[in-house]
Formats: sequence, C-alpha cells, structure tokens
Amino acid sequence: MTFAGVDIGSTSTECVILDDAANILATDMRPTGANSAKAALATLREACRKAGLTQEPERIVATGYGRVSAPFAHKIVTEITCHGRGALHLFPKVRTVVDVGGQDSKVIRIGPNGRIMDFIMNDKCSAGSGRFLEVMARALEVSLEDLGPLSENAVQDITISSMCTVFAESEVISLVARAVPVEDIINGIHNSIVNRLAAQIQRMNPEPELVMTGGVAKNSGMVKKLARAAGFPVHVPPNPRMVGALGAALMALGQA
Repeated sequence: MTFAGVDIGSTSTECVILDDAANILATDMRPTGANSAKAALATLREACRKAGLTQEPERIVATGYGRVSAPFAHKIVTEITCHGRGALHLFPKVRTVVDVGGQDSKVIRIGPNGRIMDFIMNDKCSAGSGRFLEVMARALEVSLEDLGPLSENAVQDITISSMCTVFAESEVISLVARAVPVEDIINGIHNSIVNRLAAQIQRMNPEPELVMTGGVAKNSGMVKKLARAAGFPVHVPPNPRMVGALGAALMALGQA
C-alpha cells in the first residue's frame, strides 16, 4: 500500500509518496502557478510515475494554501498540523517549528506527545516571507540562492527600518544608490526578517529542538542568524520544502 501527501503552497506545490512502513518512495515539486488544482494533480502524477505506481495511492491528504483545490484528496489538513507532523518525524525531539513559506511565516509549538500546542502565523502581508526575499533579490540583481552566502561576507550591520515590502524595496534601492555594499544590504534584510521571527518565537516560550522548514530554510545566512537570535541550534531538513507534504503523507498513512 502507498500513501501520498500533497502540499499546495502559494508559490510551489510538493508531493511525497510513502509505503506502509513510512519509507519515502518518491517526491516531486513544481511551481503552483495560476492553477493550483492543475499543479497539484501534475505533481501527484509525476511522483506516482517516479515511484513506479500504476494507480493512485490508497489514501491522499492535501494541505497548504490551496488544499481545497485538490478534488482527488481523501482528506484535507491544515499546513500547521502537517509541518509539525513532518518536522517531528524527521527530528523526534523537536518542540518548535519555524516555517517560512512564499507568502507567510509560522511558528509552531509541539508538545511532548507530538500534538500541536499553539502557533503564530504572519499572513497579513508578505513581510518576512519568501516573496519578500524574492523582491529584495530582484532589487539587488542577485539570485535567491546567492543571498545566504553573500550575507555571510557582510562587514557592517545595516538597518532596514520598514518591513512593508514596497517601502523596504525603496530603502534597498536607496542604499544601492549610496554605493552600500550588496553584502551589507542583504545582511540588513536578513536582520529585519530574523528580528520579526525571533519575536514570534519568544512569544511561544520556545525550547530546543528548533527546526526550520520552507524554502527560506535553504538560505544559510538566515538560518545562522535565527540560531543566534533564538539562542539554540536550528536544524534544517535535507529538503525543507517537502516537510509539509511529508507530514500530509504521514497523516494519510495514519501516523498522526
């Protein structure tokens, strides 16, 4: 028997397929685009192809921003629950999960029994999200992948006072015009995001272990700053974007 989890995010859609022993058989990821239902079905079919399946998994759970647009799903579950479940599976001692996605950020507190105790979500604007970093990278004419390594070469701390994406972009453009080094500007951008995340984390009375999920977790500069701000190590899964889909697949398997 096989089980699938599909995480339909605002910017990307992921799928994880498990066997009945919770082994990962295949994964797939693609941009969500304008049609979340089409992206969800495409990533499910491709994951099934990679797993060598000739029919759909016995049970499918959908999660994420567009979870209601997956008619093939047997059940829909919130991304809060799925990210917590996926992180706990990868790091059994986890108590705090920080998920920074394309459009929002979440801090999730997990109890000793693995259940979600509390969470904080910033979904009012794109500040502190992957979209925020995309806009800043475009303004600086650097790739998203280079933000982390570049920030680690910063010499001075720059303050980006606004967390509104539009105003922050204007600040960045102004700093570029003043010939402030790109590395220092990126460092300032990371500081502004981490300060906001750290405030959210402290409100949750955090305790080790802390796991960071979502695409922004691939940014090494952000992870290191968050670890310093939180006061304890931040663990990053091998593929942090797949954690929500993994959690959904585990829910489908019945290990919730």
